[in-house]
Amino acid sequence: MTDARQVIDNEVKSNDVVLFMKGTPQFPMCGFSGQVVQILNYLGVPYKGVNVLEDEGIRQSIKDYSNWPTIPQLYVKGEFVGGCDITREMFQAGELQQLFADKGIKIEQSA
Repeated sequence: MTDARQVIDNEVKSNDVVLFMKGTPQFPMCGFSGQVVQILNYLGVPYKGVNVLEDEGIRQSIKDYSNWPTIPQLYVKGEFVGGCDITREMFQAGELQQLFADKGIKIEQSA
């Protein structure tokens, strides 16, 4: 296991919700990352953002880790959920909220 892969594995396994993204939750550096941040913030879900722009090894390794070609990537309780489109579609259908509930993650949805 490469160092970057080990870092990714540790983040995924030690955080209930982790978002590998371009930028930070406070300052997303791409629109797709920004959309997922907006959804998670709207739901009030505590999550950790990992800025892939800070480490080229992580930026490349996350794609191999998930076998998914794009960033952002959302993980919930160690499971890969998807990228921006999948996360948005799940949110709009109520499936993301159900996933959080099923995994025992409290959401404090904005009104």
